[in-house]
Amino acid sequence: MRALILDGYVDEPSCLGVPPFISPYPRFVYGILKELNINALYLTIDQFRERKPKENFDLLIVIAGIAVPGNYLGGNPLSKNELFSLNFAKKNILVGPIYLELSKKEIEMLEDSSIEVLRFPFEKTLCELFGLEFDLDKFLIGGAEVVKQHPWFPNVICEIETYRGCYWAKCSFCIERFQKLSFRNPENVLAEIKSLYESGIRYFRIGKQTDFFTYLADFSKDFPKPNPEKIKEFHRAIWKECPKIKTLHLDNVNPKTIAEYPEESKEIIKTIVVYQTPGNVAAFGLESADETVVRKNTLCASPEEVMFAVELINRYGRTVGYNGLPAFLPGINFVIGLKGETKETFEKNLEFLRELMRRNLLVRRINIRQVKIFPGTPMEREGYKTLLRHKKYFYAFKKKVREEIDNKMLQKVLPKGRKITDLFVEIEGKISYCRQIATYPILVGLIGEYKRGTFLDARVVDYGFRSVTAVETPLDVNSAKLEQIYALIGRKAIDIAKKRPFKSLEELKKYVEDAELFFTLR
Repeated sequence: MRALILDGYVDEPSCLGVPPFISPYPRFVYGILKELNINALYLTIDQFRERKPKENFDLLIVIAGIAVPGNYLGGNPLSKNELFSLNFAKKNILVGPIYLELSKKEIEMLEDSSIEVLRFPFEKTLCELFGLEFDLDKFLIGGAEVVKQHPWFPNVICEIETYRGCYWAKCSFCIERFQKLSFRNPENVLAEIKSLYESGIRYFRIGKQTDFFTYLADFSKDFPKPNPEKIKEFHRAIWKECPKIKTLHLDNVNPKTIAEYPEESKEIIKTIVVYQTPGNVAAFGLESADETVVRKNTLCASPEEVMFAVELINRYGRTVGYNGLPAFLPGINFVIGLKGETKETFEKNLEFLRELMRRNLLVRRINIRQVKIFPGTPMEREGYKTLLRHKKYFYAFKKKVREEIDNKMLQKVLPKGRKITDLFVEIEGKISYCRQIATYPILVGLIGEYKRGTFLDARVVDYGFRSVTAVETPLDVNSAKLEQIYALIGRKAIDIAKKRPFKSLEELKKYVEDAELFFTLR
C-alpha cells in the first residue's frame, strides 16, 4: 500500500506548522501509517505544487488549516480552492483545523468529490478509522523520522506539544475551546524530543500549548498554580538527553498566570533564561487594552496584568545572549473586531504601547490581526460587522504602531552594529533575506547575494518597521561589494572602493582619517 502525507501547513493559536516549522500532525500521521506498515511519502504543499507526483497512491492524508492567518516567508499554505483537486488517491482524507473553516455545504461538496473530512481535533478519529487504539505519545514518537523527508531538513524547527486545550476557554473568538484539556506526561514529551534529536533535529519549540507556565502545574486551584521545580527538572532532562540542541524556545504564555503567581513565575522565567536559548519570545494574548472589550469577550488578562507580566519578564530576560538577541522577551498580540470595540479602543491600545515605551520595556513583537470567526464560538453571532465598521481605524492604528512603536522598539532590541549570529538565508537576491531558526525570528535583509541555505553572521546597519538591514561579518574590505561598504559609511565607500586593495588595517585607517568611520569599518 502506498500513501502520501500532504502537509498544507497549519497555524493555530497554539501551533505553527509553516516552514521552517513542522507541526506535530505530520509526525502523528506518519506514526500511524508506520504502525500499519504502510509506506508513506511526505510532501509539503509547496513541493506538491512544483512537482505533481506521478505515483499512484492508495491513500492521501491532507493536513491543513490557517486559523490564525499571518504573512509567511517560508511557505504558501494550502487554500480552500485547492482542496477540491486533492481527490486523486483511492482514499482521500482531510484533517486539521481547516475543518473549523469549512461550512456544512463545503464539507458535503468535498465528501461528494471523495474527500473524507475529519472533525477537529482529528487524532482519535483517525486512529479509529484505521482500527487502532488512540495513543498520541506512541504515534508522535514513532513518527519522528518523517522529518527527514522535509525539504528544509535538518534546518527544521519542530513544534512540541505538552498539552492541548485551554483551562480558560472563554475567549469569544478562540478555537482552543474545541479541544478537551489533556496533558502529556513529561517523560513522553522528552522521549519525543529525543527521537527527533536522534533523527537529526537540533531546533525545537515547546509551542503547542496555550500557556507553557502552567505545564505540570497544580490544577486543583481556581487558577492553575505553576510548579517551578518540575519545569526546571523538565529542562534539565532535555539537555541531558540532547546536549547539542541549537534552538530551544517556547511560544504561548498567559500573562494572567504571571500576575496571579509572580513568585512562581519569576522562578520559571529564570529557568527559561538559563535553560532555553536566547532570542526567545513569550507570546502574550492581550488582544485589547480596552476593559470593555476584555469584559464582553471574557478575555483572560486585564491590561494591567499584561503590563505587570511584561515588566517581570524584562527584569530577567532582556540581557543580550550569545546570538545577539535578548535572552527572553514578551510579544504582544492584538485582535481587532471583537465585541464592544469602539473608536476609543484603538486609542487605548496605542496608549498601552506608548506606556511600554515610557517605561523603557522591551517587547520582541507586536502582532495585530483582524478577528477570524469560526462557527460555534461566541463571536459567530457578532459576525464581522464591528470589523468592517472599523476598517479605517484598524489601518490607521496599524500604521501608527509600525511608525511610532515598532521601529523604535527594534532599535532598542537590536542597536546598530549589533552582531546577529546563525542567520539562515531563505530568499536569494541582491538583498538576501534571512532569519535565525527560532520562535518569531527577526527578518534580516542582508546586503549582497547569498545562496539559499547558507548560515552566516551579520551586523545591523539599518531598520525597517519590523525588519533590519545588515551586512555580513566578518567582511573583507578588499572583496566586499560597494553597496556593502556604502551601507556602513555612506559616500566615502566610493573612495575606498577605488583605492583598494589595502594591505592592512593600518593602511585603511590612514586613508579613512575619520576615527568614527574607521571604527564602524573595523
